Amino acid sequence: MRKYTDITVLDRSSILPAPDASSNDINRSLVFVLQWRTISIGYLLVLDRLDGLVYSSLLLGPFCPHPRSGVVVLDNDGSAAPAAGEPHEDEKGRDHDFASANGSTYASESFLNDLKLGCSLVPLPDPATIRSVFPAGIPVGSFEGNGTRTLRQGYLNRDGGWADAGQGVNILLSRVRQLGAKVHPGKAVSSLQHDNGRVIAVRCTDDSVYDVDLLVIATGSWSPSAFPDLRLQDACLATGQCVAMIQLTEEEAERYQDIPVVLNFSTGFYAFPPTAKNVFKIAVHAPGFTHFTPNSRISTPRTITTDPDNGSAIPKHILQGLRNGLREVFPDLAKKPFSATRLCWYNDSPDGDWIISKHPALQNLILATGGSGHAYKFLPVIGRLVADLIEGSLEPNLVEKFAVNRVHGRVDGSRSGAPTELDLNQLCSPRDLLAPNLP
Repeated sequence: MRKYTDITVLDRSSILPAPDASSNDINRSLVFVLQWRTISIGYLLVLDRLDGLVYSSLLLGPFCPHPRSGVVVLDNDGSAAPAAGEPHEDEKGRDHDFASANGSTYASESFLNDLKLGCSLVPLPDPATIRSVFPAGIPVGSFEGNGTRTLRQGYLNRDGGWADAGQGVNILLSRVRQLGAKVHPGKAVSSLQHDNGRVIAVRCTDDSVYDVDLLVIATGSWSPSAFPDLRLQDACLATGQCVAMIQLTEEEAERYQDIPVVLNFSTGFYAFPPTAKNVFKIAVHAPGFTHFTPNSRISTPRTITTDPDNGSAIPKHILQGLRNGLREVFPDLAKKPFSATRLCWYNDSPDGDWIISKHPALQNLILATGGSGHAYKFLPVIGRLVADLIEGSLEPNLVEKFAVNRVHGRVDGSRSGAPTELDLNQLCSPRDLLAPNLP
């Protein structure tokens, strides 16, 4: 407890959690952070702060149905992990003949990071061992490739899992209210009022004004467009990531409930086990799509809030790519219709590191954004980092790592390429969601 007594939370949405917020999702990978990022000393410090909280019944237990379902990481032949090479031991003392693999690839770096962090790993050096980690009776792909690409290697991280993200945010929101914070939904901030290098108040679109001693902006992918005067567009970019859902029957959901999370690093395709409502979610981890409104240089999220009729549609060719990715792993499910799609909006920094920073010109303004697709996984501790920054106790190397005005010496290695501008004329229609054999 930090003993702050007068905290006000303003949220643009009249419904909390906001229906179109990226954190209000049916599932998010957990502990999978070890694959998503090339772990640096900064993130090792953050991971160390978890200190057992990840699996605590107090915080994550109520909304983490499969905290250790396992995560299967796949990649092209020779780039993900195990083959003949240097022996290592897992945490139970068993020797595995792991390969150092190709260190230039993101998948192999992830494997080595997981190994160094003591994760329980199982090498998957060929298609047969890949198939063996799925529950008996589940039809899976051959993983032999399609003539131009092979998926012959990978590994299983037994410590990986997933959580109900929307329920998690609800739990934390309830906790914030219990601690005495005043939470005001339906309050979209239209401007900041500042004087002599300090923010003194915020004005909302309904003309209400709130005085400010200290302001924290944690507005995710809306950060650059909601506060254009802060000129955040060079530090972060709103990108839409494509998601599709399949509604399973109760029998199908029971059959697939024990599958691991699957990530194909060669394509970015990933899939989760079904939710409590029997929804099977698939997505692609990719550069994503931007959406620049007329006369604006700032990418702005396009969601069911800004376009209630078609705000959840994704590009047609991505929808087909998702079905192809699903067919390589779970061919029977690829025959089913999609029940829904969604653009999940990230706020990406060029190097994939977060922005937890004091604003260089406004001394009482804190920026907490730039999640870059891997912030929710640190849910138990990310608020502590912000509070430490406010109090001046954040480790100096983390202050530098997460500074809004830092020099970006590298790019996010988990997603190659540049985002594409969203073509509103090429979005999928309800007809495109139908199963392949339906008219």
